[in-house]
Amino acid sequence: MQFHYIANAPRTSSSDRTIPVIDPSDGQPFDELQRGNAADIDLAVRAARQCYDTVWCKISAAERGRMMMRLSNLIGEHAEELAAIEQRDCGKPTKQARADALALVRYFEFYAGACDKLHGDTLPYLDGYSVFTWREPHGVTGHIIPWNYPMQIFGRSVGGALAAGNVCVVKPAEDACLSLIRVAQLAAQAGFPAGAVNIVTGYGHEAGDALARHAGIDHISFTGSPKVGTLIQQVAAVRHCPVTLELGGKSPQIIFADADLDAALPMVINAIVQNAGQTCSAGSRLLVEQSIYEPLLERLGTAFSNLRVGPAAMDLDVGPLIRASQQQRVWDFLSDAQVAGIPVVAHGQVVDEAPETGFFQAPTLLRDVPVMHRLAQEEVFGPVLAAMSFKDEDQAVELANATQFGLVAGIWTRDGGRQLRMAKRVRSGQVFVNNYGAGGGVELPFGGVKSSGYGREKGFEALYGFTTLKTVAIRHG
Repeated sequence: MQFHYIANAPRTSSSDRTIPVIDPSDGQPFDELQRGNAADIDLAVRAARQCYDTVWCKISAAERGRMMMRLSNLIGEHAEELAAIEQRDCGKPTKQARADALALVRYFEFYAGACDKLHGDTLPYLDGYSVFTWREPHGVTGHIIPWNYPMQIFGRSVGGALAAGNVCVVKPAEDACLSLIRVAQLAAQAGFPAGAVNIVTGYGHEAGDALARHAGIDHISFTGSPKVGTLIQQVAAVRHCPVTLELGGKSPQIIFADADLDAALPMVINAIVQNAGQTCSAGSRLLVEQSIYEPLLERLGTAFSNLRVGPAAMDLDVGPLIRASQQQRVWDFLSDAQVAGIPVVAHGQVVDEAPETGFFQAPTLLRDVPVMHRLAQEEVFGPVLAAMSFKDEDQAVELANATQFGLVAGIWTRDGGRQLRMAKRVRSGQVFVNNYGAGGGVELPFGGVKSSGYGREKGFEALYGFTTLKTVAIRHG
């Protein structure tokens, strides 16, 4: 049985109800979570406010950084434990779960070093005045964490908020809570005062909604769907609460004829099959210059055919999807593609050892996808790659920008001028040239445009969103 973690202590829910924890590799329950509600959220927010007002606000930035570094070190010491938890809870292959745990280490290491680097400015003004600015934390920040990368998104969101001087109330997705409960326990062990980091588990329409609506929350960070992001904005607007939103993508990989295909193809494949395609920044659209379209698809099809899918513990190329409803969503997209006559180039194989009750989906490569088909417009959140061709730069830009999203783009070309032209014209929060993802770098500001959201997480830039600027003007004659 898992419990809320509020004020450095396990708590049962006032609802006296639980949620089963399902292993995506076999579809079977193996634990239970507390089904949090508005009363549980209120308890956590009150604990956070008490901590902020009486203890946290008096801790120096340097000491806050030392505390975060201790947590980073503890996460490192428990990385294998956390990876094992994440593997079973989320269905991640071993290598992905380990990578996520190590990314969490790096997030807290980075933000530990940033705590005492967040400075204001002095401003030249009228004679007889001294004017300066300083950055103040919002106070109590609310964090709604999705199920696809719970540890990583906790690190980039909560890590940045704590570094900026806030305290946090976290509502993880009901599908992926276990690792974050353990991290909150490690935070207490690292010396974080009671109420600095609080975890309330439960459903989005209950605990998540209560967190977004709570008058004691001073800022909301949300990663998830555009639909839910809109609801959070509407709720927050009633009380003028600032929000940071990362709302997914339909990111293009744009490959020109002069690209280094030996370098590009492994990254193109990884960008769609990593985490079973359940990645906001997945490279889910493949735009290829006409002159190399056929030979590239042939090579890519061979590679897709060799991909293997199976239980997380087997550590294959692809693990299971998170739940049955997500599996059905992917099936629906593929069914629509079949009805529309969209050709399948190749697909991977689910291994014989995979339980029939697991939520598996073979990676699938489709070609000649019409630009307005939902497969080219909507986020599948599964290992499905939609390929189409273009004749020149202008058409490549037109196709790249032809969705409601604008999160990430990959551009593959050796032409330096084209690299800069394309990077400028593609509407996207991040652009990677001759790479994709840059190894996930925690230093790199991350966020989108259009329906991919607004505000930035990761890097030093995130600290500005987790603070508010105050101007002080002193007249001294």
